[in-house]
Amino acid sequence: MNNNDVLELFKETGALLHGHFILRSGLHSREFFQCALLLQNAPVAARVCGLLAQKLGDFEATTVVSPAVGGIIVGQEVARHLGKRHIFVEKDGAGGLVLRRGFTIAPGETFLVAEDVVTRGGRVQETIDIIRAHGGIVVAAGSIVDRSGGNLPDFACPFVSLVEMTPETFEPDNLPPDLAGTEAIKPGSK
Repeated sequence: MNNNDVLELFKETGALLHGHFILRSGLHSREFFQCALLLQNAPVAARVCGLLAQKLGDFEATTVVSPAVGGIIVGQEVARHLGKRHIFVEKDGAGGLVLRRGFTIAPGETFLVAEDVVTRGGRVQETIDIIRAHGGIVVAAGSIVDRSGGNLPDFACPFVSLVEMTPETFEPDNLPPDLAGTEAIKPGSK
């Protein structure tokens, strides 16, 4: 299964949306990958996340970690395919990510970070920072969709994805006329 095959699954499941969207990064876009629609079908989730697990399986780790909410299914499925433990980080009251629910990180424990979609890589970086602050080691990170156009931060570890795209994104104060005249929606995580 290649980049186009995964994109076709997004289209078949209605998970590739077209319109005027506000991304979690604050950027606006005409396209939105609603992974929840793709992953709601367990066999599709197992197939797609199994492909990501194959790419991440080349890196030796004991645990998979994911940022909530979008990454939880991805992380769980990747961990299941690799036979690893899975934990997640989630938002605190201020909107940042924290480690909760009794999850622990042992000093020197090795991690894979699994996410659904990245645009600027902010949640992946936050997750990596949490793991490192607790003494863990992040050996690699990956996502189903990398829509960064190659503009991700340096995570100081390898990054892999199933789909790489460079969809147009716009700053809120610099929208093209067709988007400026339409109401934007924010269908992803709050």
